[in-house]
Amino acid sequence: MGRRRGGRRGAVAALAAGTLVLAAACSPDNGVGGPAGGGGMPSASRPSPTASGPSADPSPSADLPPAKGSVKVVSTLTEGLDSPWGLAELPGGDLLVSSRDKGTITRIDAKNGKKTLLGAVPGVSPGGEGGLLGIAVSPTYGSDHLVYAYFTTASDNRIARMQYDENGTTPGRLLGAPDTILRGIPKGSIHNGGRIAFGPDHMLYAGTGETGDRELAQDKKSLAGKILRMTPDGLPLHGNPEADSVVYSYGHRNVEGLAWDGHKQLWASEFGQDTWDELNRIVPGGNYGWPEVEGKAGKKGFIDPVAQWKPSEASPSGIAFAEGSIWMAALRGERLWRIPLSGKGDGEPLAAPQAFLKGKYGRLRTVLAAGGDRLWLVTSNTDTRGTPKPGDDRILVLEVR
Repeated sequence: MGRRRGGRRGAVAALAAGTLVLAAACSPDNGVGGPAGGGGMPSASRPSPTASGPSADPSPSADLPPAKGSVKVVSTLTEGLDSPWGLAELPGGDLLVSSRDKGTITRIDAKNGKKTLLGAVPGVSPGGEGGLLGIAVSPTYGSDHLVYAYFTTASDNRIARMQYDENGTTPGRLLGAPDTILRGIPKGSIHNGGRIAFGPDHMLYAGTGETGDRELAQDKKSLAGKILRMTPDGLPLHGNPEADSVVYSYGHRNVEGLAWDGHKQLWASEFGQDTWDELNRIVPGGNYGWPEVEGKAGKKGFIDPVAQWKPSEASPSGIAFAEGSIWMAALRGERLWRIPLSGKGDGEPLAAPQAFLKGKYGRLRTVLAAGGDRLWLVTSNTDTRGTPKPGDDRILVLEVR
């Protein structure tokens, strides 16, 4: 299961060992076997409390979100995407989207949906639920033009960064050579996790899976079944449960969603096995129970999820925070879940979760805050588990409340 810590950055290798990480149950994409702090700016230059990080102004609204919300599909930004997975926003509003199976990153014009191929990420080895997964934009992109990617290789899952040459004139050759900042994350045909995001503290977070080897989730020396926190260079930092480790929380089955609310509180979505999928409020060093418990167990030593769903209704991937609520994309459930928060910073929901778009667009993979009451939503019907329709896969523009 690739538990090596080797690589160009020996310090990172050592830091990976021994730590606590938050745990969140993670059910497979199909519900049966599995597929997908501080203050500051997010990875995408404009505040974006989703795959790219939290808002620069984390102050919650004085008004609570309504108990019952609404979702309106404003438009289709672009379509014809192949196995889209990660989504990140560039300064100015354009988007970057990764293709899990092709191993490529494409730029999407936020005004007209025009696609420009940046290039393929060397070393990506697609297969099962692995491939090119989450992407994030450096919080200092204006000066370094770095794009981060989480991907599966022949031997492991790893995180690398590449320089994007925005002035380049040859489509498909706009990405520099990858600089690996963290390697040795165990890989599998299922449960590779893959979501990465820069938090309000400018640090990089990553959700990993236990690769089907459930015991790894409780093994503090393994990077599998964890949430990781590291510097932009891939090193552990002050405030982690253990100073020499990037492990932030543990006991997770498969984490594919990360987002921060208005109080800078980290949230994560997780696939359960056969009983419960989860939305978890993440605390440093928290043990989220897998494989000892699944869902709300009330068992001492484990943190219960804030909300849970049957896998047939969820199998959650990406999440975002907007308009006082967490928005969660569901794969097998083929719907977008809204979880309104109390606004008190205690992680309590204001009302029961509410589902939208049920079955209308098929499997939903990634959701990203677009500012104000807007979200971007990425479908996932070309991932070998969906039923593609003409135009799939696509990015939708939503108006939410």
